[in-house]
Amino acid sequence: MNNYARQVMEVRNLDISFRMATGDIHAIRGVDFSLGENEVLALVGESGCGKSVSVKTIMGILPENTVINSGEILYHGKEETVDLLKMKKSWRQKNINGTKIAMVFQDPMTSLNPTMTIGKQLITSIRDHRPMSKKDAYARSVELLMEVGITDPQRTMEQYPHQLSGGMRQRVVIAIALSCDPEILICDEPTTALDVTIQDRILELIQKIQKTRGISVIFITHNLGVVAKLADYVGVMYAGKIIEFGTAVDIFYDPRHPYTWGLLSAVPGDDEEKGDLYSIPGTPPNLAKEIVGDAFAPRNPYALAIDFKAEPQVMKISETHYAATWLLDERAPKVEMPEALKKRIQKMKEEVKAYVRG
Repeated sequence: MNNYARQVMEVRNLDISFRMATGDIHAIRGVDFSLGENEVLALVGESGCGKSVSVKTIMGILPENTVINSGEILYHGKEETVDLLKMKKSWRQKNINGTKIAMVFQDPMTSLNPTMTIGKQLITSIRDHRPMSKKDAYARSVELLMEVGITDPQRTMEQYPHQLSGGMRQRVVIAIALSCDPEILICDEPTTALDVTIQDRILELIQKIQKTRGISVIFITHNLGVVAKLADYVGVMYAGKIIEFGTAVDIFYDPRHPYTWGLLSAVPGDDEEKGDLYSIPGTPPNLAKEIVGDAFAPRNPYALAIDFKAEPQVMKISETHYAATWLLDERAPKVEMPEALKKRIQKMKEEVKAYVRG
């Protein structure tokens, strides 16, 4: 992370299981990351890798069968530092959720009450956390709707969620999340349920809000194109762990983990790039079974013998860049990233240079 930014959150050695009738599922297996003031951190990876579970743990909204095996979630507020895992759910809901940390979910229809007008939902959200008259809360709600790009806020205040488009509903959800001026905004795949054109507009909105408000953002996505537009730092997750971490430049220009190579290779390229779209072979591991060695080893074409026996430690590449792969061990054979990915990265660098010169 940026050594000069004030850290607003640190997640340390987070380890989580879910108790099931068929046995425990070890969903999070030692996650570590930190979030700096005014920074955007993206967590990326395939479905089921633990991205959403990690952030829902921050919010304290996991199901009853959750078992926290270990870990700390340190929220560094302007007045004090608290370990959120040690706090009761009721305390978090009163003192943290909404006011200090707010969350935007994937599907806005699951976040909005279909029986209440947009105005009532906004006003209620504000007054639940702030001592404010209905009149002032109404005025504040109109301001928030304007901030998220709704051009006729008074009309929208009178409407119900089903009367709005998907993009409009997500803008309302973002307005509610911002209503009590949180320091951290968590966005859990907020554009997945929207069409491509609307996705771009919502991303632009989140980027604008982050810059104008100066808040910190954790952005969950499987779309690396989104990451390139938004993120300062990127954590690549696989099987409940962060297996590579770095700045966006580190991850896009100098990826070191074979899984990251696979994710980047699977991003659709320009029309000029020939051939079928790449997909990572195999499937993610069953987290109900004990994982021996590197969880990615069975899918890794560059796997070494040790990958099937021992889990790799996180190895330092630079002050900002880390990866957990035995390929970085000094005893490992020299392995280069796929040639097609190397050419794609070189092309990206040339396009950036041309853009800067232009």
